[in-house]
This record gives sequence, structure tokens and C-alpha cells, in this order.
Amino acid sequence: MAKVREKLYVTVPSLFRCPISMDVMRSPVSLCTGVTYDRASIQRWLDSGHDTCPATMQVLPSKDFIPNLTLHRLIHLWLLSAEPPSPEHRSSADHLRSLLRRIQTADEDLAATLSKIAEFAKISGENSRILASFPGFDSALVRALAGSNSRINAAENAIYLLDSVFREHKNSDKIRKLILDAREQCFNSMLSVLRNGSVKSKIETVRVLEFLVCDFQSSKSIAETRGLLSLVVSFLKDGGEELNDAVLSLLGVVSVTQSAKVELVNSGVVEAVSKMIPACSAATAGRCLRVLAVAATCAEGRAAMAAEASCAAAVVERLAKAPKAAAEDAVAVLWSLCCLSGNVKVRDDVAKRNGVAVILLAMQRGWEEHVRSMCVDLIKVLKGACKNNGLGLELGIYDTKTTHIKPC
Repeated sequence: MAKVREKLYVTVPSLFRCPISMDVMRSPVSLCTGVTYDRASIQRWLDSGHDTCPATMQVLPSKDFIPNLTLHRLIHLWLLSAEPPSPEHRSSADHLRSLLRRIQTADEDLAATLSKIAEFAKISGENSRILASFPGFDSALVRALAGSNSRINAAENAIYLLDSVFREHKNSDKIRKLILDAREQCFNSMLSVLRNGSVKSKIETVRVLEFLVCDFQSSKSIAETRGLLSLVVSFLKDGGEELNDAVLSLLGVVSVTQSAKVELVNSGVVEAVSKMIPACSAATAGRCLRVLAVAATCAEGRAAMAAEASCAAAVVERLAKAPKAAAEDAVAVLWSLCCLSGNVKVRDDVAKRNGVAVILLAMQRGWEEHVRSMCVDLIKVLKGACKNNGLGLELGIYDTKTTHIKPC
């Protein structure tokens, strides 16, 4: 077995690997801490709300990075000097073909076979790319997933391979179609992992489900899988940050039908998300606001948000600090509650939270016309709430200080 693994290994100098992805760096850049990362990996890290260096955990005084041209040149020269395929490499290819044949015929040892392929994929990003383009691997993997419903270890390994090999591969349309064509069996296996798998496997499964979303029909198929939405919403109550982020991202793209939105609301998503918003990271809060904006497009969602005491206040608080996309979702939620539903209690709560000032400040951004129109509507109804609650003086102060605001 050790000899087989040795044949499969692709040796890469450690300095050429990104500390985050462990792949060979395509565009190495250095942070102010002196640590070098692949540009795409460190950008994702920073975009997710982190303000520390992943390797040293030092707080970053600056998030700027500088291209490491010397290392880029060394990596380029190393790639050019790579030796042509040797007999050992050809042996590795033969071994992979043998494993693929075993996937198609395996029963008792399916999990073991998938585990061996997963070990190969974990060695390096290059190995994952080899698998992604290896003839027949995609269809063999989908067949394995479809047939692993009652074998949790096999299903977990199949999902790991889908997540690590194909989710970010540029040519992923084929395997996406293969899974959707066999969605009944594949989704049953995924549900089994979501119910009984490890936390790591649950995260990978949720990410794979989001990866499958490519159009309205695929979103609808996922959302209509019996028990799926309520199951993943339940993770929000006690899941960790990584699982929560994966679930929120999925819910934001699959809840496209009225029935899916109602099921989402009935599963308790409004309560769960409202409790998360105040203390979570900026990136997670943005995902929370996206889910609330989706829920606000149905009457049941608006009613649930009006009944949840902390919801409107949390949205106002985040609107003041949110990046543009998340702020647009926050405006949509407040408009749905205060203007579309006309809920008096929510209007009063928003007004008491300095909602007028927050909306006026938000209007100074470069909004599209429909968002600016929602802001104008909100200010109109919140003025009335301010007057009714004896807040006219404060409103007058806001008016005199914001006469310079011009239409976007």
C-alpha cells in the first residue's frame, strides 16, 4: 500500500504552496506580516471578514498585499523544468483506472475504494485537478454517490471528492448535470450525510448543494427535496460559523418558489437568523440579511419578522455598517415590514432606533433607482412614526443636517 501511495504523490516544494489552500501558488502575494499566499485564497480570507494573518494570527494594520515576483518566477521555472511523464506516472494512471473500475463494481468495499481516491486528492491541488479531468471519474463518482444511500462512509467520501475536486473546477457543468439527472438517488445520499454524518461532511454537503444551483429549475429541485430545508435550518441553532455560513449561502439561492419560502419560514429561519445577526461577523451578517430579504417576499415571512422582537432592530443596526449589497437587502427588509406590510409596531421600533438617520445616511450611497425609491418610502412612513412617538425634535435635527443630500 505504501508503494501505491508513493506512486500517487506529486512532490511540490513546500515554499511553492499557499498556506491556506496548500496548492501551488498561481499569483503569490505577500502581506505586511511577510507571509506569502496565493492571491485568490487570501482575498477570500479577507473578504470573509477576517482581519488577521492566517499563518501568524497577527492583526493586520493594512490589508494591502504586494506581488511576490521573485517567488512567482521561481514557481514558473519549476513548472517549466518538470520532467515528462515517467513509467511511474503511467503506473499511477493505471492505478486510478483500476480504482474507477472498482467503484463501478464495488459493493462491500465501495467506501474503502472512495477513501483511497480521497487520499490521493488530499495530497495536492494538482492531484485534484488530475482527478477532475481523468476520463470517466465524474460519471463513476456520481454513480457511487447515487448508490451509497445506506453506506454513510461511502457517501461522505463521495461528497468530499465532489467538494474538493469539482466545486471550483472550471469545467464542472458535466458533473453538475450528471448529479441533477440522478437527483433522487443523489439527494437521498446527501440527506443521509446531513442527518448522520460528521460536521465536516455536513459542511461539504451543503456546499455541494449550492454548487449544483445553476438555474431556477435546479434551485427548485433542491428546495423541494423533502425535509431538506427544515433540516439545514436546524443547523443554524447550534452550528459553528463555517456550517452556518454554508447553510445561509445555500438558503439564499435555493428559496426561489413561494412554497420554499413558506417552508423556510415555518422551519424557524427568521428566529434563528435574528439571533445571529447582532454578534456575527460582517460576512455572516450579509448572508443573514440575504435570507431575511428572501423571506420578506412572502406574507408569512413578513409576519414572522414582525413577531420577532429583535429582528427589525438588528437589521437597522447592521444597515448602518453593512457593505452595499448587504445594505440593499437590509433596506428591502425594512421596506417590506414598514411600507408593504405597514406594521405599526415595527415602524415605531425602527423610528426609536434612529431609523430615519440610518436611512438618510444610506441614501448617500450610489443606489439604483428602485433602492432609492424604497429609502424615500421608508423616510415618509418613519416621519409619521416619529411624530406619533414624540420624536419630532430629533427628526427636525436630521432634516436640517441632511439638506445637502442629492438624488443618486
